[in-house]
Amino acid sequence: MSVEKTDTLIVGAGQAGLAMSAHLRRSGVPHLVLERSRIAERWRSERWDSLVANGPAWHDRFPDLSFSDVDPMSGPDDFVAKEAVADYFVAYAEKIAAPVRCGVEVLKVERNAGRPGFRVETSAGVIEADRIVAATGPFQRPIIPALVPAETGVAQMHSVDYRNPAQLAAGAVLVVGAGSSGVQIAEELLASGRRVYLSVGPHDRPPRSYRGRDFVWWLGVLGKWDAAAQEPGKEHVTIAVSGAQGGHTIDFRRLAAQGMTLVGRTQGWVGGALAFAPDLAANLAQGDENYRSLLDEADAYIARNGLDLPVEPEARARVPDADCVTDPILALDLAQAGITTIIWATGFALDYGWMKVDACDESGKPKHQRGVSTEPGIYFLGLPWQSRRGSSFIWGVWHDAKYLADQIVIQRSYAAYRDAAQRRPETV
Repeated sequence: MSVEKTDTLIVGAGQAGLAMSAHLRRSGVPHLVLERSRIAERWRSERWDSLVANGPAWHDRFPDLSFSDVDPMSGPDDFVAKEAVADYFVAYAEKIAAPVRCGVEVLKVERNAGRPGFRVETSAGVIEADRIVAATGPFQRPIIPALVPAETGVAQMHSVDYRNPAQLAAGAVLVVGAGSSGVQIAEELLASGRRVYLSVGPHDRPPRSYRGRDFVWWLGVLGKWDAAAQEPGKEHVTIAVSGAQGGHTIDFRRLAAQGMTLVGRTQGWVGGALAFAPDLAANLAQGDENYRSLLDEADAYIARNGLDLPVEPEARARVPDADCVTDPILALDLAQAGITTIIWATGFALDYGWMKVDACDESGKPKHQRGVSTEPGIYFLGLPWQSRRGSSFIWGVWHDAKYLADQIVIQRSYAAYRDAAQRRPETV
């Protein structure tokens, strides 16, 4: 029985896999894309109902297809709903005739013994490939800290399983994690009439827009999207930003003034209560510093370039601290607080357990340089900070995919020379 062969096998048909397919096709590299479910499945089934893209449509897209090409009603400054984002990727796959096979799960990748390439076991059979691109993205395995005992009776779920307020049992809700997902879910629950507690850890808090320009524009002209590495100590700092309700700046103090109870970073379970670090004020101050710093840089850029953009003094106004900030809660009896649900917006872990090659370190983190693995023939795409700050965004992954495609073309040229040399007849 013959085994199917391809030059490059891409695992995953989300934004990373499709960007990779586009660049490989342009370079004339034969390839396949395997997707265990549907194209861009996580946008459809692993996000809450009201989710929209965190960046405006003019920015968060591939260069050769706009959202209005797919949906004429979509404006350039709109924050596109999750289903429309998924539809966009389906349309893009059709536009480039991407060789995607849906419903095929990759089970194991191992190196061929004594010859080049890899043997790939899938749910649909075996495929051999010269190269593997792991384009499964950063949202692979939800993390739920083992802090609250199951016997408390409080329902616990990860943000990936949250859909809408009606899904939850009656009662108050604790949301742990104040990045984009956590704060958007907490805002939605508060607006629905729920009593909401939000655990706020260290974070960056950019303005949604300032002086008439969205923050993605400011990060672009200020060169921040192309930052090659995170600042020391900020490797895991989350960003609180939202495109919900047309887009607005996240202000935790304003949320507290509207009735949300803020607490510090969740620490553990002590004496039958959930304990929080006494760091709420410090975390808010850090977010404020990040916010003001971007405003200062934007003002300096406007002055330096003589731009005629409207002043916005109200952007620097500060909402007074609520009682939960000045007198923070350090321990919370969930039953007494009426909390019936905890939503853990605590991020994801990478999971490359299907890769039986030496491409990850002991912690499971890929060993790579700009996505090129230390294991020859293995590539990673869609990782946060893979080459720059924008790597895990739609437009950012496009540029990283171009780099990887170029590296693959280079390796193919070396292999072609080797193969030609092997075929050259011996001279007498």
